Amino acid sequence: MRRIFFSLLLLYGSPAFSQIRLPKLISDGMVLQRDATVNIWGWASAGEKVTLTFNQHVYTTTTDTNGRWEIKLPSQKAGGPYTMTINGKNNISLNNILIGDVFIASGQSNMELPMERLKDYYPEELLTASNEMIRYFAVPSRYSFNKPLEDFENGNWVKIDTSTIRKISAVAYFFSKSIYQKYHVPIGIIKAAQGGSLVEAWLSDESMEKFDEQRALLAKLKTGSYLDSIRRTDSANAANWYTHLWATDAGIQAATPWYSSSLDDSNWDHIKVPGYWKEQKQNDFHGVAWYRKHFTVSAQMAAGATNLWLGNWVDRDSVFLNGKFVGTTGYQYPPRKYTIPPGVLKEGENILTVRVINYTGMGGSYEDKPYKLFNATDTIQLSGTWKFNIGSAVPEIAKQTALYRLPAGLFNAMINPLLSYTMKGVIWYQGESNADEFPESYDTLFPELIKSWRKQWRQNNDQFPFIYVQLANYMKASEVPQESNWARIREAQRRALKIGNTGMIVAMDVGEWNDIHPSNKKVVGERLSLMTQQLMYHEPNIIASGPLYESSRIAGNQIILKFRNTGSGLMARDGELKGFAISGKDKRFVWASAVIKNNTIVVQSPEVKQPLYVRYAWADNPVTANLINREGLPAAAFTTEK
Repeated sequence: MRRIFFSLLLLYGSPAFSQIRLPKLISDGMVLQRDATVNIWGWASAGEKVTLTFNQHVYTTTTDTNGRWEIKLPSQKAGGPYTMTINGKNNISLNNILIGDVFIASGQSNMELPMERLKDYYPEELLTASNEMIRYFAVPSRYSFNKPLEDFENGNWVKIDTSTIRKISAVAYFFSKSIYQKYHVPIGIIKAAQGGSLVEAWLSDESMEKFDEQRALLAKLKTGSYLDSIRRTDSANAANWYTHLWATDAGIQAATPWYSSSLDDSNWDHIKVPGYWKEQKQNDFHGVAWYRKHFTVSAQMAAGATNLWLGNWVDRDSVFLNGKFVGTTGYQYPPRKYTIPPGVLKEGENILTVRVINYTGMGGSYEDKPYKLFNATDTIQLSGTWKFNIGSAVPEIAKQTALYRLPAGLFNAMINPLLSYTMKGVIWYQGESNADEFPESYDTLFPELIKSWRKQWRQNNDQFPFIYVQLANYMKASEVPQESNWARIREAQRRALKIGNTGMIVAMDVGEWNDIHPSNKKVVGERLSLMTQQLMYHEPNIIASGPLYESSRIAGNQIILKFRNTGSGLMARDGELKGFAISGKDKRFVWASAVIKNNTIVVQSPEVKQPLYVRYAWADNPVTANLINREGLPAAAFTTEK
């Protein structure tokens, strides 16, 4: 037998045993772009003949010296389902293929956020979602610095139904649902998003040549020793910090652990929930804090399952009820929603304990969030005074390097494998991370992303529309005009509209001051759909955007603003116009009066005699800004500064 095998190797060489291999995207249930040339590709042995049969047509090609092959299918009309067969030294059959419109949904966590996180806001969607004609492919999170990758580690196309809806991007879901309801053609959504990502992580190696700082960092990342050094250092720092934390946490080390129902906490301090440690005159520390809440439960409530909602905590929490562990959440953003099974609560007094680990920033609990225990008939409010004790106070953890934020890493691993797949366009929701760290560079990085993706996909502007979300409102509102990194990102996004075939939707009226992941993803998805109908489907009579600043002129002590996308006319959402600030050459902005005249806006203030600039909605959370068009779409934030 060994001699026969050796003879076969001599006769054919090892590539004879290569089989046709397809990328994860080319698989059962896929959606191919209608009315456009479509690429089907894969790998086999060098020089191997590959035959593809689809929709009663046969196509052939031969692999190149690297074993890669590609077949271009001519433009097809929407329809399906179809079957595709691919034959070489092995045979592959792909089933349930649709032809329709394919979109890539990319960005950071607000694009990534799944319907599961919003189950309490859209319960009906989770119970009834069902559409064979909408397919979804989730690109796995991964980064690569050494080279662009050819394929994903895993991934498959799924249809929208009650078994899949919880894992699907909420923005992408509401977007695709709206598009399908309008056009009734199959829709394919490819979600390639990574929470916390910077825009430069989505740029290609080639694009880095324009940015000195990012190019230099990428060059270092390409050396294995530098990357390994980062990983070793971060791993050691985290391990040492947590080891020390657990070893010094009095609540864990005590003879009677502080989560025990038998613990005497009568000498503990008090604290308000919600609230932050520093704001309540606790020591400004990092480490572990323990909270305990005593409350009384009726026999009826104790008998069944209950829901425990504990807002959000910075950064990690572990929750115990009457000494029994009931749940944990590893970082600050997800809402704390735990289910308490029967038998954990008891009639009479109960004790809820929360162990909070804070490693950086202000420790404590988010304001304006629900803190309650409830079932269908009873609710116990848990906000108010709690017992409080410090388990361990330590220095904040050494800063960890989030590798997925670094230049080109996400492009190489999550976008490059998509480049041969024909798309209708892009929907994008990102910028929050750049607002936190590098807002000044977004003016150049974001436009480069749009241009470079078009170049990489080898599609011109008309074939590759790019639609994005101007950042939602977030953080506490300011009573006076302020400088704002979030406003700077919004302005960079607005200015990117100079690039042809781009569209922007506004989300400043659907954000939440205390949640970087606002829940109203339905409005965001539907506004993206509206812009898509105008930009990609060329609907002539759709008003897809709120007012966009166009130009200004100075008339004495007034500045007169002109807008486009005014629809049926400019108006205030309620009462008088708000959100406008004005300044002279010193750029000391003050609130201004603004009135609508002949579909322009006249801005002035008695404090500024020689005005030069106007800002609108220039704040982290411009909650008062209320300019809309009569179709109800909000105006984009802007400044008239050059």
